Amino acid sequence: MSQNQIIILGIFIGYLVLNVGIGILFSKREDAKSSLSSEKKYFIGGRSMGGMVLAMTTMATYTSVSSFVSGPGAAGLTYGYAQVWVAAVQVPVTFLVLGVLGNKLALVSRRTGAVTIAGYLRARYKNDALVIVTSLLMVAFFIAQMISQFTGGATLIASITGLDHKTALFIFGAVVIIYTAFGGFSAVAITDTIQGIIMCVGTFLFLFFVLKAGGGLAGIDQGLSQNLPGVYDDIFSVYTPGGLLSYWILVGFGTLGLPQTAVRAMGFKNTKSLHQAMWIGALTCSFVIVGMHLAGAWAGALIDPTAAELPTSDYFVPYIVQQIMPVGVAGIFLAAPMAAVMSTADSILILASAAIVKDLWRTYVVKDDPKKIESYNKNVKKASVFFTFVLGIAVMLLTLDPPDIIFFLNIFAFGGLECTFFWPLVGGLFWKKGTGIAAVLSSIGASATYIFCYYNVQIAGLNAVIWGLLAGGILYFAAGYITSAKKPLEQEILDKCF
Repeated sequence: MSQNQIIILGIFIGYLVLNVGIGILFSKREDAKSSLSSEKKYFIGGRSMGGMVLAMTTMATYTSVSSFVSGPGAAGLTYGYAQVWVAAVQVPVTFLVLGVLGNKLALVSRRTGAVTIAGYLRARYKNDALVIVTSLLMVAFFIAQMISQFTGGATLIASITGLDHKTALFIFGAVVIIYTAFGGFSAVAITDTIQGIIMCVGTFLFLFFVLKAGGGLAGIDQGLSQNLPGVYDDIFSVYTPGGLLSYWILVGFGTLGLPQTAVRAMGFKNTKSLHQAMWIGALTCSFVIVGMHLAGAWAGALIDPTAAELPTSDYFVPYIVQQIMPVGVAGIFLAAPMAAVMSTADSILILASAAIVKDLWRTYVVKDDPKKIESYNKNVKKASVFFTFVLGIAVMLLTLDPPDIIFFLNIFAFGGLECTFFWPLVGGLFWKKGTGIAAVLSSIGASATYIFCYYNVQIAGLNAVIWGLLAGGILYFAAGYITSAKKPLEQEILDKCF
């Protein structure tokens, strides 16, 4: 390991330790201030997020290793400005999710006492099959997404320090598991805020040093004409219309169905915080996503012959950064993609744990038994820590043999989660005729259609998520009309959810 790599590794370790310390300390401070139950503190952070924290945790959860490593790498090595235009569809995601779901989901979750998305679905539909199906599917797709994030974290550490994959994986995994397990939602929210700020700083550094190394826009334009002749190709010469439509739905409209972003709408303090978060989130998301992809495309002008030896485009950004930045600054920048990876990994890890402990164990094992409830309330945090560790270690073991390109596994998990939750969640909030049977059929039908089409159907370049959401929507509204005519919603559901 070179001296530069040792310096960067030292900065990395310092950053990781800082996250662990701040996450756990902040969580203990919030626990001491709040009089809510251990369950609400651990899984929803006492519903105390202000505008800045809500914006940053939503943005940081959504932006992942794909936003900082895979996407910009693909722009610099292959797709040029077309990749920037495609990525720009993600800009309004924070505004969209909080604007559509925010107030309604927050009010309903407070009325029903729900602290998870599956908990909301149980209160809205009163259907046990729906809770079990969505919880199991969520854990399965979350594991796939966590594999991509753990792979991204390990790849990043390995590519800049020279450590082998397993050692890098252990360092990354240990840090994320420890502060998520012991800190709960409060630790995740505050560390996501730190990581969101680090992402903005990292984006600025990448833009600045790429422009400096390339000799300004004129020099970059000249370099791109040599290294990436198709950099100015229009978007339709790179992507088919079907592929573009799929991507816009997958990372745009469809994100309303992602439980890891939707749950943020259940934990903010008041309406003022929500409105602040919508604007702060939109601005920071715009800067990070467009800035990183634009700088990635410009970095294509800086490619030298050794870049051809990179295993995949996932290695391009760390490679370029080490070429153009002073070692200390490179260490600070590389904390940004690490922040993007960690903020997504910790969010889905805490939700997977909540699905097991709260949505399945509490609801179907503890039930209404007074003795079991007393034991559950006393041990909920210990159980959550245990299952967080178990899930994290399981993901680490599955990541020992990583996928070639992180982007594809992350996108697969995205689509699966959207198909599972979109119609039961969004339809349940705004359509009174949505019934439990409609939600179960939609969730199972959409996810089954998605998985089948993902591996077996290729029509006009459309991603399987299109067919999954289409099938889910047909099932939800058809079954809703039929079943609600026979048995309208109970008055209690109408009172609490509408």
